[in-house]
Amino acid sequence: MNIEELRIYCLSKKGVSDSFPFNETALTFKVLNKMFLIAIIDSKPVNFSGKCNPEKAIEYRELYQSITPGYHLSKKHWNTIEMNEDISTEFAKELIDHSYDLVVAGLTKKQKLELE
Repeated sequence: MNIEELRIYCLSKKGVSDSFPFNETALTFKVLNKMFLIAIIDSKPVNFSGKCNPEKAIEYRELYQSITPGYHLSKKHWNTIEMNEDISTEFAKELIDHSYDLVVAGLTKKQKLELE
């Protein structure tokens, strides 16, 4: 998965927008203004950070060398994923979906209705 494929995939989700609120290389994806993913656009290989259930976060870090605690983020709730040979495109999409779903679950009832 390259950075453009990642961007297209994230933007295909309901209520998602992208921006550069931190600097010119940290592409940030938000669902209804709540951040769920940060991708570094000039990294080789592609890497991104996404929210993760704390138990799953630990499990993934133990199973995959390419998954580490969130860089400059809460180590409990965020993982950084480097797109190496042990991370398939399908698994990367699952991680993105998980991050998106966690943020959507935390939205207010009114915000969830906006996504409908």
